[in-house]
Amino acid sequence: MKRLILLFIGVIVMPTMFAQTITDAVRFSENEVNGTARFRAMSGAFGALGGDLSAISINPAGSAVYNRPTVALSISNLDIDNAAEYFGNVNRSSNSEFDLGQVGGVFVFNNTNMDSPWRKFTLGIAYEQTASYDNDFFASGINTRSIDSYFLANAQGLRLDEISVLEGESISDAYSEIGFLFGYPHQQALLGFESFILEPDDINDDANTVYFSNIAPGSFNQEYSYVANGYNGKLTFNAAIQHQDNIFLGLNLNSHFIDYNRFTYLYEGNSNPGSFVTEVGFENILRTTGNGFSFQLGGIAKLSDAVRLGFTYDSPTWYQIEEDTTQYLATVIDDGNGTSTIVLDPRIVNIFPRYDLRTPAKYTGSIALVLSNSGLISFDYSRKDYSNTKLKPESDPAFVVQNNLISNALKAANIYRIGGELRHNQFSFRAGYRLEESPYEDDSFYGDLTGYSLGLGYSFGSAKLDLAYQNSERTVSYQLYDVGLTDAAKVKADNSELTLTLSLSL
Repeated sequence: MKRLILLFIGVIVMPTMFAQTITDAVRFSENEVNGTARFRAMSGAFGALGGDLSAISINPAGSAVYNRPTVALSISNLDIDNAAEYFGNVNRSSNSEFDLGQVGGVFVFNNTNMDSPWRKFTLGIAYEQTASYDNDFFASGINTRSIDSYFLANAQGLRLDEISVLEGESISDAYSEIGFLFGYPHQQALLGFESFILEPDDINDDANTVYFSNIAPGSFNQEYSYVANGYNGKLTFNAAIQHQDNIFLGLNLNSHFIDYNRFTYLYEGNSNPGSFVTEVGFENILRTTGNGFSFQLGGIAKLSDAVRLGFTYDSPTWYQIEEDTTQYLATVIDDGNGTSTIVLDPRIVNIFPRYDLRTPAKYTGSIALVLSNSGLISFDYSRKDYSNTKLKPESDPAFVVQNNLISNALKAANIYRIGGELRHNQFSFRAGYRLEESPYEDDSFYGDLTGYSLGLGYSFGSAKLDLAYQNSERTVSYQLYDVGLTDAAKVKADNSELTLTLSLSL
């Protein structure tokens, strides 16, 4: 089959969208409890309180509670401990990192007209890291299913001349041209065929569409490495107003940023009788960048000096996302006379078309009991229907499949947060607890998140120093590949974080 001759520049724009999955949609739809140390120490239960830079991220009316302009800066240290179970074998890993978790300020403008019921308005600006994607784990075990199932799942039904290297053509040229003309599944079939993992029923027939494996059935020693890094950040522009002494109203306009990178590597070895391929090393690198917009509307009502109610509507976040991938595959073959190594390193960056992601809206109701100057207790309840997540354009066949999967596999998730604070002289003692339900119908695949927090604060007058400790746990099954080798490593994540915040009232 005649192919177009493309100039090899190491980058190719893919004609079809294939990299985006339900896992990506959930990842970019979730937010963590990040921000100031006081906010974190109370597990983010601030929807009816305000008076904290990070409380504004829960309820934009919270900035109108301030009486003086205030700025704050927070730094955090995150410790990630993972235990990955794969076919009965458990591997543990840990990682630690420092981050700038939050920085921002609120400016207060009092109304000089004493007869007006509108007492003041505030303007604020803040940056927060809403999610950290830094994570890694290592899984190993003995499986009865091989990586050949991944390549077979992609190859079956495809013509041989659409997944093979032409005479005189390099693997880079073939990988590039096949990706440009046919798309991502054809590239995976090409890798499987040219590495000798796959064998066509008829090697001499260009129209052949049936393939079998050169890896014999049996047991397979598999090792899977997962390393991710990146963040989801939010820049917030806030405006709020106070009506008389008991009503506070606010608006947030949010600009979102995604930077996510993921590296995975699978090693597989076997000594099964009749195996032509005895070892496989398969590397994939994904890079994701994106930006988005959302808004929030919120209000706080003081029913009395002690009781406050809050309500917030978080709009969907409308993202524009770009992704690219690179791949590497190596195999060891044994022809009976010895072994040799086949290396397929196309050095091609697959750039997927930009796509849109709409995350679900969220509703939050809050109640707080303020015990004069001695302390407070606060409770937040949020609801977010993840089945409303959409990948766009919805007319794209790949997104039709993914959106149907999202509608069926995801559900509405409830979030419960409770926090308290006790004050004694210049000291404040804080604690909190949270429960975030799984967004999946099958919560054995992606479990609920539970966490607790503790904190200590000291006031120097116009300056405050706060320290918080958070701990959270969640068990997630990481599926190795979307098709074929769909076995999962069950990873129990235990994350702990220390946060230090300096705030100044001007």
